[in-house]
Amino acid sequence: MHILDLRENCEAYAPLAAALLVAAFAEHWPHAWPNLESAMAEVEESLAQDRLSRIALNDDRQLLGWIGGAPGYNGRVWELHPLAVAPGWQGQGIGRALVHDLEAQVHQRGGLTLLVGTDDERQMTSLGGVVLYPDPLRHLAAIRNIHRHPFGFYQKLGFSLVGVIPDANGLGKPDLLMAKRVTDAVRQDTSVGRATGQPVR
Repeated sequence: MHILDLRENCEAYAPLAAALLVAAFAEHWPHAWPNLESAMAEVEESLAQDRLSRIALNDDRQLLGWIGGAPGYNGRVWELHPLAVAPGWQGQGIGRALVHDLEAQVHQRGGLTLLVGTDDERQMTSLGGVVLYPDPLRHLAAIRNIHRHPFGFYQKLGFSLVGVIPDANGLGKPDLLMAKRVTDAVRQDTSVGRATGQPVR
């Protein structure tokens, strides 16, 4: 597997990244990018000069995944958005490799923290369908992963739950906020392809 900059391969892979985004979110978050037009707008935003946009390809140059990053807080905090892996390739370490690669890219730019918001629109956690007020953090401290919500994936990669926005996507549909410190250790991870597009082992 190879991880490359989407900007440098835009003509060939931008439309494919949009199609992948729709497919990857269709089951649990169908309203996120309901069509190719909305997904293509997301891809185009990711190509701005201050953003990061990275794609994972196999040896046959097939698109397996896509990740984006946007700076905030004067470049100290970067938001991971979005992360999409082709449905037929999920669970094979592609998402993990893309997150590690993004962390390395953020570190090179002086970033200190990676932030990600991960919605619960389908009651996949114990926070879904619940009135979280007046004490949202009490609910967050006791969160349970009921139906393989992605927050479990991010926890395995070192992200911590740092907050929750109740009703972010409608009543009982919160957004879970997660963050991790970007460290120099990620540069030693030999499983991650660098900007040169070297293979991921």
